[in-house]
Amino acid sequence: MHSTPTPSPPFRLLLRIPVPWVFVLGYLIGVALERLLPPLRMAPRPHLTIQLAGAAVFLIGGMIAGWALLLFHRERTTTTPGEASSAFVNRGPYRFTRNPMYVGLTLAYLGEMGILAQAAPLLPLLLVLGYVNRTVIPVEEAKLRELFGQTYDDYRARVRRWI
Repeated sequence: MHSTPTPSPPFRLLLRIPVPWVFVLGYLIGVALERLLPPLRMAPRPHLTIQLAGAAVFLIGGMIAGWALLLFHRERTTTTPGEASSAFVNRGPYRFTRNPMYVGLTLAYLGEMGILAQAAPLLPLLLVLGYVNRTVIPVEEAKLRELFGQTYDDYRARVRRWI
């Protein structure tokens, strides 16, 4: 049996915050940075193109995250890192990535940056992704390995963590 990794105290506290809110908090920090940095200046035409592309990326991200969340709700399993899952979900977007909710949230975040033509939120996004990749996902993976053993190991060997 593998043991679930124990994050250091500050990260343990962060694990109590639902991961979507970590993305929101990261974005809000980026908005604050945007206010402190000189404004991004773009010509009207590229600005509209960036906004439209951002809207498309935002919608795609929301659809991926929503699809994954719906599958979890249908299986009546948890979305909280470190809690015991009642079912192993490996269909839908989970055929392509082990973390479609995080992929979807990342795309939605990037899409929002495009819609608002902001650049500063990129720095906090990198910190959020580092936290999710190095703290949250290892806790989740250890719990899944503990609960589903070889089935999870086989899935993990077949499907990438991100994309």
